[in-house]
Amino acid sequence: MPVAPRLRPAIDLRPLLLLGWLLLLTGCAGKELAVRDPAPDEGLSMERALILATAERALGTPYRFGGNSPRGLDCSGLVAMAYRAAGIAVPRSADAQFRALPEVDRARPGDLLFFDTAGGGKASHVGIYHGDGRMIHAPGRGRRVETSPVAIAYWQERFLGAAAPAP
Repeated sequence: MPVAPRLRPAIDLRPLLLLGWLLLLTGCAGKELAVRDPAPDEGLSMERALILATAERALGTPYRFGGNSPRGLDCSGLVAMAYRAAGIAVPRSADAQFRALPEVDRARPGDLLFFDTAGGGKASHVGIYHGDGRMIHAPGRGRRVETSPVAIAYWQERFLGAAAPAP
């Protein structure tokens, strides 16, 4: 019985497969959560100072889904309340804020940090960058507004981007 000759592909696909695998892995890396604290002589704008002062006063406020007042806050409600105190209107939900507000590469105090904590690819959590590697945010049911370090793996792995609506 005659044996059929083996056909060889005209192109070696191994380099293309390797390139595709590397591109896939690179796409999973996500954005880097980068921050820039002002120099001591640089200072903050009046708006940023008001945003941070309002967010600091909210520390310890109970989490309340849909809340946007000192009686109870969710993450985007904290942002709306703090920015409203500085005379800046922002959309109400974390994802609407993420999609509408001007993106920046490095967050400064008063900027917003967006995260995908629900795993759906959308911004489901937002915090206000406070400076010194910390953010102020309303973490969720049963908790209170707090500061958290942004350098921990949980936040780094879920980071989507930063926005700077304040001058």
